[in-house]
Amino acid sequence: MTVSIQDIKKLRELTQAGMSDCKKALEETDSFEAAVKWIREKFTKIAAKREAREASQGIVIAKTEGNYGAVMALKCETESVANNDRFQELANNIIDLIMANKPANVEALLALPLQESNVAGVITERSGACGEKMEVVFEYVEGPTVVAYNHFNHMLSAVVAFNQETSADLKEVACQVAAMNPLAVNADAIPQDKKDEELELAIKKTKDEQIEKAVAAALKKAGLNPNHFDSEDHIESNTTKGWITPEEAAKGREIMAATAAEKAANLNEGMIQNIAKGRMAKFFKENCLVEQEFISDSKLSVQQYMDSISKGLTATAFKRINLNQD
Repeated sequence: MTVSIQDIKKLRELTQAGMSDCKKALEETDSFEAAVKWIREKFTKIAAKREAREASQGIVIAKTEGNYGAVMALKCETESVANNDRFQELANNIIDLIMANKPANVEALLALPLQESNVAGVITERSGACGEKMEVVFEYVEGPTVVAYNHFNHMLSAVVAFNQETSADLKEVACQVAAMNPLAVNADAIPQDKKDEELELAIKKTKDEQIEKAVAAALKKAGLNPNHFDSEDHIESNTTKGWITPEEAAKGREIMAATAAEKAANLNEGMIQNIAKGRMAKFFKENCLVEQEFISDSKLSVQQYMDSISKGLTATAFKRINLNQD
């Protein structure tokens, strides 16, 4: 087909392809529609080649409407693409689609119509046009009250649902989720296998500490500095430096082995369990939203803050997306 500069500009505006690609597409096809298809097929191939690459930049947006709240990330590879006006416009179009259609999952979102295609198709086209991998992720919550928090850098957002309808400003709870990255709303919401794993680690750490204390006491009693025997590498290094003699090193190793074996065989299981329970309580306080120290008032837990607003008010669900590493 005959190629005009107006057609090239029109095709570029529609597809975001480079001028040379637009010119070639028009030259090798017999209609404007065929040229658009030519460009899109090329972009699809380019996007497929970048599928294995990491998309760690982008923009995260959280929004609420009624009893529904969603958080969405449109991801790319570099800040320059993330800061592009068209990329940000696409991100806002996608979150608006989410709020209007409330898709059940990412697959349903990708199938929603957008710009004479669908979300998946538009993302593929933009990926091919900019030469970077792009992908979208989203999560949602529902409840009588939902709030959202968007961090100023557009890389971190969160939404939280609550069990009561209230007009109170609960944005600080969403800010808590964004800042403190809890594992779950409460202890009951943490998977049992995760709790079992943490308890096992707490027990092991407690036992190891009891054995280490016994070994240190035995070394001191023998006139040896426990700091010189905190690892096999240090024993060898301290011997080489002349801080302990080879005889002292051998004696220390013998004391350590015998004391550790004896202490391990005679640990107070009741005490071990009590200390491990204390460690688990600390784990829940650090990782459960309602038990965390409230960042806006360290004298309160998050649950105490919610109770101060309305008795029995609590968070029921939250979702958080962070493109930075936690």
